[in-house]
Amino acid sequence: MGKVKLTVLGISYSQTQSGAYALVLSEENGNRRIPIIIGGYEAQAIAIQLEGLTPPRPLTHDLFLNFARAFGIDLIDVNIYKLEDGVFFSKLHCEDNKKELFIDSRTSDAVALALRFNCPIYTTEEIIEKAGITLDVEEYSSSESPDDESNEPAEPKDSLSQQLMRLSSDELKELLDEAVKNEEYEKATKIRDEIKRREKK
Repeated sequence: MGKVKLTVLGISYSQTQSGAYALVLSEENGNRRIPIIIGGYEAQAIAIQLEGLTPPRPLTHDLFLNFARAFGIDLIDVNIYKLEDGVFFSKLHCEDNKKELFIDSRTSDAVALALRFNCPIYTTEEIIEKAGITLDVEEYSSSESPDDESNEPAEPKDSLSQQLMRLSSDELKELLDEAVKNEEYEKATKIRDEIKRREKK
């Protein structure tokens, strides 16, 4: 299946999960978005790079970049290749002068590194069909400055999924439009999943 190139659209604070953030990836030549829930530390590492800031001391991802360059290793691209139980799986495609390696990575770390190495991010058409949200919104800004660390991803304490099950299909579609309009990407993902679950019956 062909690869779909992605760009980092921005980061927003999670509306349903305390201490977590939604990383939004955008299809390069389309209007589909993939929201991915990440921890505070990883969100900070991505936001710093997006905003062109230089921390007083190297962060872990900066250290990885410096280490790789010191030994002639380059990050060619990042591939988000699998989605399982709401978790995205990624691989780093690395090369030096002698060999080519593919290294397993959390998607949040992979994106943080891709920004530092200035390399492309890809996923599959299957994943973007499964997890993507189609938007008419043209712009998205990363206005948050995260500073808390948390684990990725987990169910909210007050299960949004259970609340959605009690709504009609028409109500779900209206709620989805509202969530997308308000850029509540994580919430929109859960609503979309409930709509698709009903369509399969």
